[in-house]
Amino acid sequence: MLRLPKSLLHDSATATLAEMLRALGDEPSSSVAVDASALERFDSTALAVLLELRRAALLAGKTLALKGMPQRLQNLAALYGIAELLPSTA
Repeated sequence: MLRLPKSLLHDSATATLAEMLRALGDEPSSSVAVDASALERFDSTALAVLLELRRAALLAGKTLALKGMPQRLQNLAALYGIAELLPSTA
């Protein structure tokens, strides 16, 4: 399982994405879960990181599901009309 950091803002997005992409490549399963429960500080950049991670997963023949997605992040995804692109699991 991949884990998002406590903070994911514009200034940390590139490093976080690089780390997540490396972890995605190391993930043996074709179904990859991303634990977002630690996220406390984030902005819309978090959505960009998650969308790029989803794109990379699809290119690798993997599916991506978010776990523990904060309500505020879910609301942001809905506001931007991309909630269906970031499926969430319980």
